[in-house]
Amino acid sequence: MPQPEHISKLGVPDPAGLDDDLRTIWRKCVDKLGFVPNVYSAYSLKPQRLRHFMVMYNEIMLAESGLSKLEREMVAVVVSSANRCYYCLVAHGAAVRMLSGDPELGEMMALNYRVAPLDRRQRAMLDFAWKLTTTPWLVEDADRAALREAGFSSEDVFDLAEIVAFFNLSNRMASATDMMPNREYHRAVRETPLEPAKR
Repeated sequence: MPQPEHISKLGVPDPAGLDDDLRTIWRKCVDKLGFVPNVYSAYSLKPQRLRHFMVMYNEIMLAESGLSKLEREMVAVVVSSANRCYYCLVAHGAAVRMLSGDPELGEMMALNYRVAPLDRRQRAMLDFAWKLTTTPWLVEDADRAALREAGFSSEDVFDLAEIVAFFNLSNRMASATDMMPNREYHRAVRETPLEPAKR
């Protein structure tokens, strides 16, 4: 059964009516990905907010960090799992599969990261992400100490907290607008690799 046809229940503007800079981004997305991520289309209802969203996303998820791109995507999926955010589970679950080459890892992150054979660092990272999402008022010095013991610097902890915070925002926007993920994400990297991917 296919998902609903809409992108956002608030509607999305005609891309032809967007400003030149956003139309350029649309073309780059199509050239690189084959489609425009629906989150961009949904956010284009408020073009300046979309610009800010893209800058923040790129800084948090793609800029230099002590957390790898795969680790950042794992955090995004675990936060989205806690929030039951359909859009982000599908889109970032696909990113985990693509970056790891491991479809099983993507499913474990989406459904229950605790079953995954994670190293100490990744387990500490995801435990913190889950706690900060589900019971933020309980985060205390012991949680930061656990991250430090697992090898995270102060800058890494800051980056981790910012990723968690960003995806809690994104999850709530996706849920509020009933945002639907691009169907291409569902199909991405679904075959089991012959050898385990290096993480």
